[in-house]
Amino acid sequence: MEKRWNILKADKNDTTALQQALKINSSLCSILLQRGIDSYDKAKDYFRPSLKELHDPFLMKDMHKAVGRISSAINQKEKILVFGDYDVDGTTSVASMYQFICKIHNAELVEYYIPHRYREGYGISKLGIDYAAENNFTLIISLDCGIKSTELIAYAKLLGIDFIVCDHHLPDDILPNAVAILNAKQKDCTYPYKELCGCGVGFKLMTALAQTFGIADEEYFCYLDLVATAIAADIVPMTGENRIMAYFGLQQINDAPCAGIKALIKLGGIQNKLTINNVVFVIAPRINAAGRMDDAKKAVQLFIEKDVDKAMRLAEILHSDNSDRKEADSSITAEALALIENDILLVNKKSTVVYKEHWHKGVVGIVASRLTEKYYRPTVVLTRSGDVVAGSARSVVGYNLYEAIHACKEHLLGYGGHFAAAGMSLLPENVVAFTEKFEAIVAASIEAHMLIPEIVIDASISFDEITASLYKIICQMEPFGPENMRPTFVATNVTDTGYSKIVKDLHIRFVVKQQNNKIFTGIGFNLADKFDLLHTKQPLDLVFTLDENEWNGETNIQLKIIDFRLSATSDKTV
Repeated sequence: MEKRWNILKADKNDTTALQQALKINSSLCSILLQRGIDSYDKAKDYFRPSLKELHDPFLMKDMHKAVGRISSAINQKEKILVFGDYDVDGTTSVASMYQFICKIHNAELVEYYIPHRYREGYGISKLGIDYAAENNFTLIISLDCGIKSTELIAYAKLLGIDFIVCDHHLPDDILPNAVAILNAKQKDCTYPYKELCGCGVGFKLMTALAQTFGIADEEYFCYLDLVATAIAADIVPMTGENRIMAYFGLQQINDAPCAGIKALIKLGGIQNKLTINNVVFVIAPRINAAGRMDDAKKAVQLFIEKDVDKAMRLAEILHSDNSDRKEADSSITAEALALIENDILLVNKKSTVVYKEHWHKGVVGIVASRLTEKYYRPTVVLTRSGDVVAGSARSVVGYNLYEAIHACKEHLLGYGGHFAAAGMSLLPENVVAFTEKFEAIVAASIEAHMLIPEIVIDASISFDEITASLYKIICQMEPFGPENMRPTFVATNVTDTGYSKIVKDLHIRFVVKQQNNKIFTGIGFNLADKFDLLHTKQPLDLVFTLDENEWNGETNIQLKIIDFRLSATSDKTV
């Protein structure tokens, strides 16, 4: 599938001014400007993060109320239940908060609770509240969930249970009747940074409690490895406070992680220094697999375990869950692709809806993502769950999936989500009607360009500019993530040396040069179908990121090529 190239631009005068201030490559200055870094001081804060730059937690609405209620619970020797979602953000939130509360309260009066994905579903559950009531808990601290649980929190209130909600999802107009709601996205919350993940909100509460109780910073900074894991896995913007916490959390993951993360690193076979990318693709899937395939409480047990041998045994269980998840993911994706490829009507639609009763509910979201990558259109994957059909949906860049599903609500029992991803449930007899309505809505509302994948290119660069010094500065831009992605470059009028070749039938090993005969090698994954362009001997434009390649004891910069085309089309940007 051909992709749109969107080459970003920065004002030349601003770029020149920033280059004079920073004395670094102009292409990098252009990229920094695009990311809101337009002065020496902002660049200093960006390249040299400091925990001192984190905001005062008491700037967050209701923080004083939350700290007051927890203080009261400690003074009155109340039982506190730490409650969280079953994904990475939720389990890391619970693990860190549970351990911290145990430091300031009698540990025998503190427990944690993770709802079972299939028996209880997402967020606050009635089973969880009933468990709290039966075991005499009078305060629940919910993490990464609760902002939409108005009725259940009211039910808890009737049972004499107070709630402190720590959440980062977008609130509804009507908020739960909780003692305190910590969520920077509330309309009347003036907290300066709005993009914390659930674990990040929990970290702010721990910070406020530490300040109130006169506890040393180290007593909660020690959970930054868990916070960084949550930030990476939840795909929140890698800006502001998130970037600061991820930066120092990643240092901790590499230098002194908790026993659980250390075990996951070993099982993941990672021997070099970890990047955020490793956390996203190696650590996070093993944590998520616990909830997808079985019970996410195992993930919390792993994070709070101090004994190295016990942590390894728990990590091996998660590792096994992840192997089962990958097998289910692979087989269901293959089935779903076959369904589409063997139905000409499905192939030519503007949306994808596929359904099989036997598909594993825990991986339908992953499968939806895989199908979106392949066909690049709004996608829903459905399976049977008891008496109802349940599913997950994924969107393409720029298309509001939630609104499209909302428009189909007459056929649904329930639904929720946001712009890019959603979930829903419906009766089996309504699957066909929903499929038809969803396709009609998408076809009528999606713009043609949204169905073509876009590559956002940060800057144009020549091979002469690609130096060890440039690469070193790019590494200092880490950790990468949304709104601070690894810089993507385009180099124009590149020619093949004649030594490029296809490897493993899918990939291209590039050996290319520019007019000055400076040669670079590179790897282009899954680009073998475009290899014939190299045979034309015409100049090419390459889109790539920079990477290091170690071979025979030598380390060299190489190109990680994302796309390429003949130079004659290079000016067609969107």
